[in-house]
Amino acid sequence: MRSNNVKSGVEKAPHRSLLKALGLSDSEMKKPFIGVVNSFNELVPGHVGMRELVESVKRGILMEGGVPFEFPAIAVCDGIAMNHEGMRYSLASRELIVDGIEIMTKAHSLDALVMIPNCDKTVPAMLMAAARLNVPTVIVSGGPMMAGRLNGKKIDLTTVFEGVGAVKSGKMTEEELYEIENNACPGCGSCAGMFTANSMNCMTEVLGMGLKGNGTVPAISAERKRLAKEAGKAVMEMLEKNICPRDIMNEKALENALVADMALGCSTNTVLHLTALSKELELDLDLEKLNKVSRRVPNLCRLSPAGPDHIEDLHSVGGISAVLNELSKNDLINLDVMTVEGRTIGDRIKNSEKIGNSVIRDIDAPYSKDGGIRVLWGNLAENGAVVKKSAVLDEMMEFTGRARVFDSEEDSVVAIMNNEIKAGDVVVIRYEGPKGGPGMREMLTPTSAINGMGLDGSVALITDGRFSGGTRGAAIGHVSPEAAEGGIIAFVKDGDSIEININEGKLNLLVDQEELDKRKSDTTLKGNDYKGYLGKYKKSVSSASDGAVWK
Repeated sequence: MRSNNVKSGVEKAPHRSLLKALGLSDSEMKKPFIGVVNSFNELVPGHVGMRELVESVKRGILMEGGVPFEFPAIAVCDGIAMNHEGMRYSLASRELIVDGIEIMTKAHSLDALVMIPNCDKTVPAMLMAAARLNVPTVIVSGGPMMAGRLNGKKIDLTTVFEGVGAVKSGKMTEEELYEIENNACPGCGSCAGMFTANSMNCMTEVLGMGLKGNGTVPAISAERKRLAKEAGKAVMEMLEKNICPRDIMNEKALENALVADMALGCSTNTVLHLTALSKELELDLDLEKLNKVSRRVPNLCRLSPAGPDHIEDLHSVGGISAVLNELSKNDLINLDVMTVEGRTIGDRIKNSEKIGNSVIRDIDAPYSKDGGIRVLWGNLAENGAVVKKSAVLDEMMEFTGRARVFDSEEDSVVAIMNNEIKAGDVVVIRYEGPKGGPGMREMLTPTSAINGMGLDGSVALITDGRFSGGTRGAAIGHVSPEAAEGGIIAFVKDGDSIEININEGKLNLLVDQEELDKRKSDTTLKGNDYKGYLGKYKKSVSSASDGAVWK
C-alpha cells in the first residue's frame, strides 16, 4: 500500500502519532487510506448538495474495509462568473484543481481516490488528475439539476440569458423575465441541459471512469446517493485488483468519448477538455481526428440548447448506456474498454435498449448523419475553430457576412444590447483567448442576447474565446491562433467579409494577402498587465488548439 509511506515501520511513529490525533485506531492503520475529493461549496448550485454524497461515498468505502479521508477542491460557477472578470478565472481554475489534488494525494501517500465534481471545470480537472496520478480512482458527479417549469413548458438557465436579449429588444417584459428568473433553476445540480458540466459528466461515464448512470441520474434523487455509495465500494475493488485510470482511459476510450460527444451534441468545451486530458494521458488527440469522427458518427440527441429535452429526459429513456448501445449497432463503440466496475463497456451496455425514439433517435434515423460538433479551418482559423453544429439553424450553415469587430466581450454586449447589430453581421470578439483574456472567457451573454432578439438566423459570432454549453446559434469559438498571438483574427476590420461554411468546415476572412500583410505591419497587438494568478496563467498557458494546458 502506498499509505505505508506514512504509517509503516518504527521510523513512521511520528506520522502515526499525527494520524492518531485525527482519531485513527491501530486497526485502521492497517487498512487502505482512500482520499475523497469533495468540491462542495455554498456558492455553486451544482455543488451545494455534495455533503450528503460525500457521506454516501465514505459509507461505501467503510463497508469494504477502507479508511476515507475527505479533502476539498475549489469550484467556479460559470453562470455566476459570466460576463465580468470572474469568467477569466473559470478555465484557469482547472489547472489549480489538478495541481491541488496531486499535492494532497502525493503528500499524504493515499492509496486510492473517489472524486466528486459536478460543474464545468471540476469534472475535466478530476479526470486530468486521475490520469496524472494513476492511482485507483472512481469519479462520481453531483448530478444534473431538474429543468424548471413555467406555463407548462420546461425552461433552464439559457432561457433566462436569452430573456435578457428579448427584454432589450422589446419582445418580453421585465415582469415576464422575472417569472422565468424565479423558475428556471428549481434546485441543486449542474444546469439541466447538455451544457459543459453535464457534457463532461457524460464523458466521464463513457470513458469508464464513472459508474453507469453517472452522467444522468438527477442530483435530487436517492439513486444518486446510492450511486455515490457504490462508487466508494467500487474504488476498493479497483484497489484490490490494481485497476488504475490509465488501464481505463486509453486511446480506445478517448475515441469512444469523441463518438459519444458527436452523438449527444455536447458542449464545444468538451473539445478543449478532452484535448487537455489526452495531454495528461500522453496520447495524441488533434482537432483533425475530431472531424474524422464527426464525419462518420450520426447525431442522435438534441438536448437543450439544441432542442427541448433535458438531461432528466435522457435519463428516463435509458441514459448514456442506451446511447452507446444504439451507436454499437453500427460498430461505432470500442466494446472492450475497461470501466471502474471491473467490466467492459460492452458488458455494461448489453441490453441497454433506449425507450422510444424521441430523446434518442434510432441509429438509422438520426437528426443528422454527421456529428454535433465540427472543427472549422481557414485563414481565420489556421489551427482550427469549433462550433456546436447541432445547435445551428439550417440557414446559418453556409453564411457570408460583414464583420463587426470588438476587442472585448463587454464592448460587444453594449453594442448588442443597444440594437446596433443587424441581420447579416458577423460579430467578432477578440483578445479573449487563453492568453489574451487571459482565461478564455465563455460568451453566453452575447450569444443569448442575439438569440433572444431573434437574430440567431441572420447573425453569426466568432471569437478566440469560448462558449458556454448553453450557447446555440452560429457561434464559433476557440479560434486559433488567438489575437494575442498574432492570429488573423487580430487584423479583421469592420466591414470585412467573412465566409462561414460549417458543412464543409471552412472559416475564412475574405481579404487578399497583400492587404493582410499591410495590416500586420500597421497593427500593434493589444496586451494586458495582470498580476496574481492570472498573470502566472497567461505566461504558462498553451493555445486552445492544444487544450489550453500548462506548458
